[in-house]
Amino acid sequence: MSDNNYLKDLILLRNDPSKVALIREAAERGEVDALYALGLVYAEGRGVPIDLAQAHYWLSLAIAQGDGDAELLRNIVGSQMTDEEYATALRLRAGPSLQVVQTGSKKEEPDSS
Repeated sequence: MSDNNYLKDLILLRNDPSKVALIREAAERGEVDALYALGLVYAEGRGVPIDLAQAHYWLSLAIAQGDGDAELLRNIVGSQMTDEEYATALRLRAGPSLQVVQTGSKKEEPDSS
């Protein structure tokens, strides 16, 4: 992906998980469009398994930078979350900035990448 066209290029993520890393790198640098895009990636499972807690987390970071569209999407994501997923999202938000945690059946541990 080039020139910060994260949203335009999301269609490529349907079957290419390797592209997620590019968006994640930009999100970890704090690029607001990438934060929103990574939230969308996790919300829809584009190149990764659907993870609503991660989606909520990344969208929250975009909201903190003033992205109104991220707030709309986070509300939709939040309405679909289980109590456990929401609790995980809150733990992510309460932790250090840009903490990535694997959720699901595995024990939650920060991602070392």
